[in-house]
Amino acid sequence: MATAARAAVAHRPSSFARLGGSIEHWILPIYTLGVTAYLILPVAVMILFSFNDPTGRSNLVFKKFSIDAWLDPLGRIGLAGAVENSLIVAFGATIIATALGTLIALSLVRYDFRGRAATNLLIFLPMSTPEVVLGASLLTLFISTTKLPFIPEGLLYPLSIRTIFIAHVMFNISYVVVTVKARLQGFPRHLEEAAMDLGATEWVTFWKVTFPLILPGVVAAGLLAFSLSIDDYVITALTSGQTETFPLYIYGAQQRGIPVQVNVIGTIIFMTAVLLVGLTTLWQRRQASKDFAQARTA
Repeated sequence: MATAARAAVAHRPSSFARLGGSIEHWILPIYTLGVTAYLILPVAVMILFSFNDPTGRSNLVFKKFSIDAWLDPLGRIGLAGAVENSLIVAFGATIIATALGTLIALSLVRYDFRGRAATNLLIFLPMSTPEVVLGASLLTLFISTTKLPFIPEGLLYPLSIRTIFIAHVMFNISYVVVTVKARLQGFPRHLEEAAMDLGATEWVTFWKVTFPLILPGVVAAGLLAFSLSIDDYVITALTSGQTETFPLYIYGAQQRGIPVQVNVIGTIIFMTAVLLVGLTTLWQRRQASKDFAQARTA
C-alpha cells in the first residue's frame, strides 16, 4: 500500500505542469474571444450610434437614446438616391458576376484547353492589383472608348451608373471563380456518371445533380460579391462620374458631419448580411445531414 501511494504521489503533475495545462486549455478561447471582440467593436459602435440623438451635425458623441432616425432612415437629402444606386449596382453585378464566374470555374476545373493557365493567372490579377490602380485603369479604358467607332456614343462615357456596374462585375468575377473552384475541388463525378448511365442528358445531369451540389458554393460566392460591391469606394469613385452611391455619400457627408441615418442604413445592411449568412449556413448543414442520411439508406 505504501509503495502504491508513493507511486501515485510521484506521478502526480507538479503545480507548474498544472498551470501550463490550464494556460494551454484557456489560451485559445481567450484569444478567439479577444479577436472577435476587436472585430465586432466598430460594428457595435455603429449600431449604438444609430439610436443617437445628436445636438449638432456630427454624430460623434452619444447624447440621448432615440429611434427617430430608424423611423425615417432615408430622410436626409440625397441619401435615398445613393442607397438606391448602391443596391441596383450590387444586385445586378452580383447576378451577372455569379453566373459568369460559376461557368468560368466549371471550365477551369473540368476542362483542359489551350490558354487555361493564362486564364487562371488573369483571374487572379483583379484580386492582386491595388484598387486605385484598377480604378485608374478602368477610368482610362472608359474615356478611351470615345475614340472607338464600334462603341456607341454615351455607352461608357460620360461616366455613369453603367460604368460602375461594368467595373463591379469585372472585379467580382475573380472572387466568384475562386470561391466556386474551391467547392468544385473533390466533386463526386461518379454521381454525374451514374445519372447519365440512367439515361439523363448532360443538361438534365447539370441541373439535377451538379448544380444542387455546388449551390452552397455559388450562394457563398454571390454573398461575397454583393458585400464587395455594396461597400466599394475606390473603384466606384474613379468610375462613377456624377453618380453617387452609398459609400460616396458617406465620404461627402463626413466633411460636414455624418448623419445618424448613415448608421441606420449600415446597421440594416450588416443585419441583413448576418441573417443571410446564418440562413445559408443552416441550409448547408441541413443539406449535408440529408445527404448523409440518404447515403446511409442507400
